[in-house]
Amino acid sequence: MSGRSVVVFDLGGVLIRWDPRNLYRKLFPGDEAAMEHFLANVCTQEWNECQDAGRDFADAEAELIRRHPEKASLIRAWNARFDEMIPGALDDVVEILDELKRRGTPLYALSNWSAETFVSQPKRFPFLGWFRDIVVSGHEGVIKPDPKIFEILLSRNAIAAESAVFIDDNPANAAAATTMGIHGIAFKSAPLLRAELSALGLL
Repeated sequence: MSGRSVVVFDLGGVLIRWDPRNLYRKLFPGDEAAMEHFLANVCTQEWNECQDAGRDFADAEAELIRRHPEKASLIRAWNARFDEMIPGALDDVVEILDELKRRGTPLYALSNWSAETFVSQPKRFPFLGWFRDIVVSGHEGVIKPDPKIFEILLSRNAIAAESAVFIDDNPANAAAATTMGIHGIAFKSAPLLRAELSALGLL
């Protein structure tokens, strides 16, 4: 046995399918190149991460629209139609989550997600109710891989780092958890995750 008894999940890319292209393909019909240019140069990953870190969408939109007034409707669509970026859950990972729940494993979630766009997700994905706590970066004002967000999770829930496993599709976030004594897993697929959790004695 590994001594690991608590499992912490990232959400987007692990349990929930999220990709802005699911929305923006509708807004750039038949023009993949224009869509990719928009996502690389206007609504960028860095811009979105600022909302994950607590910036209001009203401020985020105003800043971008000042620089790209001709793209105002496309910029506003990010927040207004956010749920269209999410086609559904990764069902094979939800099955693993369900197995852990049935075994009585303490389950937590830690996600880089805007507080404004996260609010509608628990109704859409009932399995979010299985977690004892969900640490959402937009509420905390700090994002992974900053150690502070892991410290918030651990201290708020009285979790010992050496008892915890953390699963994230971003290897940098999994590595950050490992530096704190948590067992970080860089998620690649449900079968590989199942094998690693089994090796730790959790499944």
